[in-house]
Amino acid sequence: MPRIATSRLARLLFALLAYLSLGIGLVAIVIPGLPTTEFILLAAWAATKSSPRLSAWLEQHRLFGPILNNWHNGKRVARRAKVSATISMLICAGLMLVLLDHGWPIYLAIVGMGLGNLWIWSRPEPLPFPPSH
Repeated sequence: MPRIATSRLARLLFALLAYLSLGIGLVAIVIPGLPTTEFILLAAWAATKSSPRLSAWLEQHRLFGPILNNWHNGKRVARRAKVSATISMLICAGLMLVLLDHGWPIYLAIVGMGLGNLWIWSRPEPLPFPPSH
């Protein structure tokens, strides 16, 4: 587990990264094309280096806690998150192609979303709960 940064400046920068990533992750819940899971993972990592309080809050959160638990237990991403990410990226790519002038920035963004999607789908899925006896 990462240790809290010893330098005050480092803690401040990690805290800034944690809160910025958390903010983007929250926005990503409702904006197609932005990956929620990746930003929450980044926020959690930065929080472990800067703020035990924020780190604990993320781990206990009803929405973010399971994402982080899956990640800590084998770098797993739930199928629902994978499907949601794929659909939101497809919507975003479609909107960009329809609404924006075509050019290299649009194609670069679509390639980036495609690579992100490949990475998400390369992650294993959470193990099913063992059957109760």
